[in-house]
Amino acid sequence: MRPLVVVGDALLDVDVDGTSDRLCPDAPVPVVDLTREWRRPGGAGLAALLAARSTAEVVLVTPLGGDQAGRTLSGLLEREVRVVPMPLCGTTVTKTRVRAAGQSLVRLDSGDGRAEHSPLTADVREALRSAGAILVADYGRGVTGHPEVRELLAELARTIPVVWDPHPRGAEPVAGIRLATPNLAEAEQLTEAGADAEELAKQVHSLWRADAVCVTTGSRGAVLTEGGSCTTFRPPSGVVAKDTCGAGDRFASAVTAALLDGASTADAVATGVETAARFVATGGAATLSTVDNEPRPDTAHHGASAFDVAARVRARGGRLVATGGCFDLLHPGHASLLRQARALGDALVVCLNSDASVRGLKGPGRPIVTARDRARLLTELTSVDAVVVFDEPDPAAVLDRLRPDVWVKGGDYADTELPESAVVRGHGGEIVLIPTIRGYSTSRLVAAAEGA
Repeated sequence: MRPLVVVGDALLDVDVDGTSDRLCPDAPVPVVDLTREWRRPGGAGLAALLAARSTAEVVLVTPLGGDQAGRTLSGLLEREVRVVPMPLCGTTVTKTRVRAAGQSLVRLDSGDGRAEHSPLTADVREALRSAGAILVADYGRGVTGHPEVRELLAELARTIPVVWDPHPRGAEPVAGIRLATPNLAEAEQLTEAGADAEELAKQVHSLWRADAVCVTTGSRGAVLTEGGSCTTFRPPSGVVAKDTCGAGDRFASAVTAALLDGASTADAVATGVETAARFVATGGAATLSTVDNEPRPDTAHHGASAFDVAARVRARGGRLVATGGCFDLLHPGHASLLRQARALGDALVVCLNSDASVRGLKGPGRPIVTARDRARLLTELTSVDAVVVFDEPDPAAVLDRLRPDVWVKGGDYADTELPESAVVRGHGGEIVLIPTIRGYSTSRLVAAAEGA
C-alpha cells in the first residue's frame, strides 16, 4: 500500500505542569510551581502522528527550522513518521500551555515561522507523488498558499483521495479534493453566522469545488454533504471527552486513512467521528506528549520495585498508571503505547506476563525472549518506571496490590470485557484504551520471520 502523506504547517506544543496553592502578592494571579514540561508535535505534526495510529506508513511534508525548537520538533516527529522538510522562513512556532491541577491557566505563543515559497525540492515532489492519500493539515503558516504545492495537489486530487483540513488564515482548498473538513467556527466564518450545521455544510460546499464537505461539530459529531444530500454522524453514546485538544486532527487523519483503505466518503466520516470521540475520551493530544528525559531527583524511580514506585507516587498525591502484556518482541507499537500511557500520570508500571503465563496464552513456542530479559528491556525505556512479573493468566491479582489510578490497554480491546476491570474499578481506578499503531504485532513479526 502507498503511504498516507500529510502536508501542512507543523508546530511545537509544550505543556508546562505545576501546582498552585497561592496568589502572587502584587497581583491577583496564581503562582505556579513548575514540576514537569511535556513536548509534542502540533499542527500538521500532530496530524501525522495520529495518522500513524491508523495506517502503517506516514510521510510528513512540512517546513522545519534549524533553531532549537525546530530541532526538538524534528526529533519528536522522526520517531514515528518519515519527515520530508521544506524551508522555513523565521523561527519555529511554539505554543506553551501552563497548567495546574489539570487546568490550563494561560497559553504563551512564540515564533513567527512561515513556509518559504521557494521552488520545491525533488524530495518534496517525490513524497507527494508517492501518496496513496493526502491529508492537507492547514495551520495558516503558508504551506497551502505555496503555488507549486497547490499545483501538485490539484493534479493529484484527480487520482487519489485528498482531504483538506482548513484554517481561517490558510488558503482555499484546490479544486477536485475528495473532502474538506472545516469545524463549526470555521464554517461560520465562511458563511452566514447563525445557520445550523447542515445549512453551513451546504453553503461551504457551494463555495468550494470539493466532492464533499464535512462540518465537525464537537461532541455532536459531524454533518456531511455529498451528492446533494446531508448526513449527520453522531459519536458513540457514553463517551466522555477528557481533553478535546487534537480532536480535529484525529478526525481528519482517521478519515484520510479510511479513504486510503478504500472506504467510501460516508464510511470514512463515520470512522473519523468514532475514532475522534474515543481519542478525546482517552486524554486527547496530551497522550502523545514526551516528558523531559532528565527526571527530577525526587521523581526518579528506575531500579525501584513496582510497589515502591506505587507507594512513592501515592505519598506525593500523584497519579499511578499501569499497563500489561507479554511484550515478547518490542516494536514501535509497544513504544508508542508505553509513551502515551506514561503521559497519563506520574509513573508507569508494566505488569509483565511470566514465561509460564505467556506459554499458557500463546502456546509452547512462546515467549521468544525470557521474562528476565523482557523486563530488562522495558526498564531501559524512559517511559517505564518499573516492571512487575506475574504468573497468572491475567494481572488481576497484581493489580489488586498495585491499585493504579489508570489501567491502560491497547485500543484492540475496545469490545472486550477485561478480566481485571472489576479490580481496577474497585479501587477507584479508570480504564483507558489507547489506539494502537496498525501493522505491528509480535505474532505478525514471528510469522514473517518464520516465512522468510
